[in-house]
Amino acid sequence: MRFVRIPQLLKNIFPSLIWDYNTGKKVVYITFDDGPIPESTSWTLNLLKSKNVKATFFCVGDNVRKHSEIYQEILNDGHAVGNHTHNHLRGFTNKTQSYVDNVKLASHYIDSKLFRPPYGMIKRSQAKKLLKDYKIIMWDVLSEDYRQDITPEECYQAVLKSIRPGSIILFHNHVKSEANMRYALPRLIDELRSRGFEFEVCK
Repeated sequence: MRFVRIPQLLKNIFPSLIWDYNTGKKVVYITFDDGPIPESTSWTLNLLKSKNVKATFFCVGDNVRKHSEIYQEILNDGHAVGNHTHNHLRGFTNKTQSYVDNVKLASHYIDSKLFRPPYGMIKRSQAKKLLKDYKIIMWDVLSEDYRQDITPEECYQAVLKSIRPGSIILFHNHVKSEANMRYALPRLIDELRSRGFEFEVCK
């Protein structure tokens, strides 16, 4: 399968997590995981500025530590940010308290009450603790821009077909996703805007 659209069943199993913002309005929420990094995030910010689009960046704390000037640029441009752990941890392979502690470490660098688990992997025990302080933002549409076995055009078409009003769309800011993301993102923004969609940040 070349594209993942989150099934309603999974949303029903984890109703305390935010999968979309289905208000019926023609609004979508573009999000980026794993940055900030110079190779990809700076290009993304320039594109969003040229298109007058605001997005949400779920940042890895250690990347913010290493590239604080890019993180500050995200904020200066009016985008939203979220916590994506300090070391991009998999929830399923880490004990609950060590996972929560890693999120807290990232919070020293990322001022946000939004959280997204790397890989979408989080235990119920981890979610229960984090929901005391964070909104956990998942996604409705996964671009799979990191896959090396699909073309940029396939990436773009798969995203476009899966979007509906209120969709949270997941792209990535890292090197292996760069070719697909750089091709798909500008085309997606232009096409959605031509269809009457607006772009907002997660909240």
